[in-house]
This record gives sequence, structure tokens and C-alpha cells, in this order.
Amino acid sequence: MVTITLIGEKLAKEGNVFYYMGPLTECRECRLKTVCFSLEEGRLYAISSVRQVHHDCKVHEEGVRIVEVEKQPIRASVPMRAALEGHTISYEDKACLNIGCPKYAVCMPKGTKPNLKYRILKVVGNVDCPDGQYLKEVFLEI
Repeated sequence: MVTITLIGEKLAKEGNVFYYMGPLTECRECRLKTVCFSLEEGRLYAISSVRQVHHDCKVHEEGVRIVEVEKQPIRASVPMRAALEGHTISYEDKACLNIGCPKYAVCMPKGTKPNLKYRILKVVGNVDCPDGQYLKEVFLEI
């Protein structure tokens, strides 16, 4: 599903991917804030189309442009026994302290919420876990 939002002029390029981290306090009085705040906090989005409409903005130096964005699947790790395409799981946050691990971002993904149901879209492969966990890397959607 395509969603409309505003993004800084310098970032408004088709194909760019970004995390929406939530509303800024500087935007409280802006008349366009409902367009900017229409995204889901902590989710990854890809710009699918850039429109020609431009607006001034207090936050972005060169203003903002209207863009169409699409939610991107969440790249995450799940226990090996649960890694079945099409399978619905309740994602549990893990407590990984190995920040230097190349798969840390996969094991501690942004955009997941505990106890929500996620569907596994695709199983990518094994996660070589230095802590000895048996994990698979997957793409999830709500």
C-alpha cells in the first residue's frame, strides 16, 4: 500500500530507504504535521515516487517534498524451528549484548513490537551466532 508523506528535499530521491523515528517537537505547530506523522514509528520505508510539490519547513533547510512511500519488510532473526515461509509468529525481543556481531541489527531489529503477530515472508538463511543460538534470518510483515 502506498502512503503519502513529506521528506527533506535532499533526501527525496526515488529508491531511498529510511526509518521513521517519530514526530519532532519542532513540528508541533506546523499545518502539514499530519502528513509527516502518518507513518508508523520505528518502521522502514522506501520512497517509490517523488512528487513536484514543495513546501517550506522549519526543520529541513531546503524545505520538504511530497513523496509516496511503501513499508518495507522487517529483516529479523527467529529460532530455527519457527522459520517457515508463511508461518505466523509472535516476535519476542531478544537480549543480545554482542554489539560487535555482524548480525546484531538482524537479531535486534528496529520496528518490531513484542507480542504482535508477524508473518514470515521469506527465509534468507542461517545466522552464524557467536553465542551459540540456532537462528534463521527472515523477512517479516505485520
